Amino acid sequence: MADETERLTGFLYEIGLLKRYKRTGWLVAGVNNPESIADHSLRAAVIASVLAALEGADPARAALLSLFHDTQETRLTDIPYLAKPYVTKASNEQVTNRQTHGLPRPVADMITDVVGEYEGKCSAEAACARALERRTVPWTDGNPLGPRGGAMIAGAYFRPVA
Repeated sequence: MADETERLTGFLYEIGLLKRYKRTGWLVAGVNNPESIADHSLRAAVIASVLAALEGADPARAALLSLFHDTQETRLTDIPYLAKPYVTKASNEQVTNRQTHGLPRPVADMITDVVGEYEGKCSAEAACARALERRTVPWTDGNPLGPRGGAMIAGAYFRPVA
């Protein structure tokens, strides 16, 4: 039990690193002060839950999938879209299996199930969670859309408010 508690503490610390890692696509695009991966995951969870409610899916499940969808980036970092074809990396499921090894079984099972569902694209909730990837636009200082504090557009549901 002590080993599981130690591993769980380490995992929770590792997830906290997502607050420090910036989204590299925005850095490459020259966006000043880009959002962190944690910022992105929180906003993605809120938007996925709204999309799920509109689509008749489970908003809580869609939010959960979004919260865990980039947890692997604690180990892989946020690889820019243009670099991905040139980089061989472990699958998100493989990274998640390593991250959850030694955690209390209910926690490990929950996380691997959530990541598997997201990566497998096998549910309406996964579709809502995945709808945001590569379809978001940052609105920050220096962006042609103007200073909007990191607000996003995602698909047809989201438009700027006056």
